[in-house]
Amino acid sequence: MAEKSQQRFIVLQSTGRPDETTNPYLVQLLRALPDTVDIRYFSVRDALLSRYDLFHVHWPEYLIRHPTVLGTYAKKFCLFLLLLRLWIARVPIVRTLHNVRPHEQGGPIERFLLGWLDRLTTRRIRINAAARDADPATDTILHGHYRDWFAAQSVPSSVPGRLLYFGLIRPYKGVETLIEAFRGMPESSATLRIVGNPATPAMREAVEQACQADPRISARLEYVGDDVLAREIGEAQWIVLPYREMQNSGALLLALSLSRPVLVPRTDANLAIAEEVGSEWVRMFDGSLDAGLLSDVLGTRFESTAIAPDLSRRDWPALGERHYHTYLSALRTMADGDKA
Repeated sequence: MAEKSQQRFIVLQSTGRPDETTNPYLVQLLRALPDTVDIRYFSVRDALLSRYDLFHVHWPEYLIRHPTVLGTYAKKFCLFLLLLRLWIARVPIVRTLHNVRPHEQGGPIERFLLGWLDRLTTRRIRINAAARDADPATDTILHGHYRDWFAAQSVPSSVPGRLLYFGLIRPYKGVETLIEAFRGMPESSATLRIVGNPATPAMREAVEQACQADPRISARLEYVGDDVLAREIGEAQWIVLPYREMQNSGALLLALSLSRPVLVPRTDANLAIAEEVGSEWVRMFDGSLDAGLLSDVLGTRFESTAIAPDLSRRDWPALGERHYHTYLSALRTMADGDKA
């Protein structure tokens, strides 16, 4: 049984107050934290002027980027002031390593600010079980599952021959490669469904043109609610996530949470998940995705001794308690440094 949390402290999260579009990972984490953690949500005013004991960073590039040039410069200046305050006041920083580096690289000022943030970071949280060099300042706390989040949603039976890509459509996620591979498949009964919001007009146009050129391809190009997402995932025979870079994937965990097998590129992180739940649930490919591989997975009889993959290592109450102890370690590290 987890040790009962006692010490109270205030944690400023780098994200705003959750709403209906907030990543469910964050919402579930915030709910799982012990009551002894007083959560504050990010605003420039609170970050610069309010009192808090620790700063928890998710996706640090979001603290800088803005759709407009003026907004981007303003956010960079605010982050500079924030880092200066954290350094002077010796406020510990905990960073969750959702990505090793941003998928879309920024300019020299962004790299300087993110580098400074990295140097100020007290402890890091790795959310996958991939083997890496031991780092005493990094804790492994696995990405939680989505079973509780989708427990109230109806999940239909899968449609034979249905492949599904879901999630934000960004260049690094390889949706164009998936479309090209699928269009090379001869099977008339196979279908490809693409569900998610394109990050750019060019990405939207590419998917729309594919739908017009091949009647087996259909898409819903927008942010969708949980009920729609549960239905789309449920109707898939296989989920295909052909990312060019894949370290941590909430989409992979979501598909497994709804008991659908997933085709993903071979990476250390994906290999660790396959070893955790079984290779029948996570199939990996090397090199480029092609039509033959897609035909092969659709033709493979899915056989599993379990009706759902074992995700017990990813239950949220235990993960929330582990975050609490990481926070405690960061606070103690900073306090010990002040005494030295």
